[in-house]
Amino acid sequence: MIRGTTRVCGVWGWPVKHSASPAMHNAAFAELGLDIAYVPFSVAPEQLQAAVAGVRALDLLGINVTVPHKERVPEFLEKLTDRAARLGAVNTLFWDGDTLCGDSTDGPGFLAALNQAEFTITPGMQAVVLGAGGSARAVVDALVQSGVRVIVANRTIERAQELVDSFGAREAIALTEDALRPALKTAQLLVNTTSIGMHPHESECPPVPIDALHPRLFVSDLIYNPAQTRLLALAQAQGCRTQNGIEMLVQQGALAFTRWTGKPAPTEIMRRTVEQLRGKTDTIQRTL
Repeated sequence: MIRGTTRVCGVWGWPVKHSASPAMHNAAFAELGLDIAYVPFSVAPEQLQAAVAGVRALDLLGINVTVPHKERVPEFLEKLTDRAARLGAVNTLFWDGDTLCGDSTDGPGFLAALNQAEFTITPGMQAVVLGAGGSARAVVDALVQSGVRVIVANRTIERAQELVDSFGAREAIALTEDALRPALKTAQLLVNTTSIGMHPHESECPPVPIDALHPRLFVSDLIYNPAQTRLLALAQAQGCRTQNGIEMLVQQGALAFTRWTGKPAPTEIMRRTVEQLRGKTDTIQRTL
């Protein structure tokens, strides 16, 4: 029940109506009996600076930021975490006293998701990351900071090289079967950050050479609709352990939840809520 004491959190996007975050966070607040409500805000790009000012004017507790605002919102904030500064992107606004700060929970959320799947990151291991967009930046940064040797594969190799130069990844290669084959044969982790295979294009798959997939390879696909992409199905058939994007969505949201409340997030109820929404393809989309 909304009361005069209720604090407000929300998510900014353009568009934003398909975000899973309101249902996920409201379920978490209710589980802990917190007097907090989470709502979606459609923020047009030209209104972003005004929206940031509105956080202070309306005394909002916290904000999540999704596409297309992650890369622009830092310029309007008073302070960034070191991680957000490296990425040049923010997905979470929070208060540090009277200072409005920005952080990115995508990278640590990704690592937490791997940990939940009992996949252990070890320094010196090799990972191949498909794509060079915003999600790829967060994943590459998190892996490199953990001592992983990262190969970035993208259709436009110049964009892959930009990630290599920015985050200290090992190499940039083309997103083709021929280029991926030798990289995958010596890799322990493959991460798909592209939208290839996402609903309604479930039959599509990144150009991954199936013969290079092996049982020592863990395959993570950040897509969560469908729950099993064609890439994950093919990887499982080759004996790979796999994970879809639901857990990363939950874990990055849990980190934001704790930023705002100071309390451990009830990840089980958050996970259950997202899984219930996932089957309703008209009400959820990947917005990492």
